[in-house]
Amino acid sequence: MTESNLVNTCSTIIKSWRWPWVIFTLLVFVALIKLGLWQSSRAEQKQQRLTHIEALLSSEAINLNKLMTMGKQINDLPVQMQGEFNNQQKFLLDNQTNQGQLGYRVLQVFNDTRSKQAVLVNLGWLQGSINRNELPDLKDFPGQVTVKGNVRIIERGIVLSEQTLTDEHWPLRIQQIEIEKISQVINKQLLPFVVFLDKKESLGYKKNWQPVVMSPEKHQGYAVQWFSLAIAWLSLMVWAGYKSRITES
Repeated sequence: MTESNLVNTCSTIIKSWRWPWVIFTLLVFVALIKLGLWQSSRAEQKQQRLTHIEALLSSEAINLNKLMTMGKQINDLPVQMQGEFNNQQKFLLDNQTNQGQLGYRVLQVFNDTRSKQAVLVNLGWLQGSINRNELPDLKDFPGQVTVKGNVRIIERGIVLSEQTLTDEHWPLRIQQIEIEKISQVINKQLLPFVVFLDKKESLGYKKNWQPVVMSPEKHQGYAVQWFSLAIAWLSLMVWAGYKSRITES
């Protein structure tokens, strides 16, 4: 085949392409690849966090004063506080399950004596009632107490509707933890994180939390699925395009 015939053949093939089809195929392919890369990135982040948490197990708990001088890298750090719980204003984080049972996570404000700061503390899980109008009986934790826990930076989840908080009824049921809104309700500025009580603490309720809900292995599995879908999609569209050209010829 001469150079001129080769050019003409390539030009004919390119002209025969259905560009909307090609562009749509590539857009979907790129989107699937990006989803796979995102899951791979999440797997790496989760693994790094688990490694970090493992390294912190032997670390000594620090007080809030020292914590507030450490900048932004405070997630998962062990902390020890001494002070009093606010037993008048309690919060119930809704739709929290434990072994198939529906319930709440109980949160209370802790006033730290040394730092003079207020922080929201996750006291654990408590089973709820099938009747949505019935709220569980909550304990009071009076007097000066010393508690240990871990700092958790709360990520904002998917919001189906804007949450409006009022102080008309206590305990107050909430759909997600929003520090600024809770601060407005109690008329006191809270620190921008939540302290999850150490599982060894006798104070509180059932402490069944895991710092990482979805394991790195699951993220990797999802990444493989997205990459496989991308390859399958591209193969299918190439085959469909080839069959279409054969039929037309």
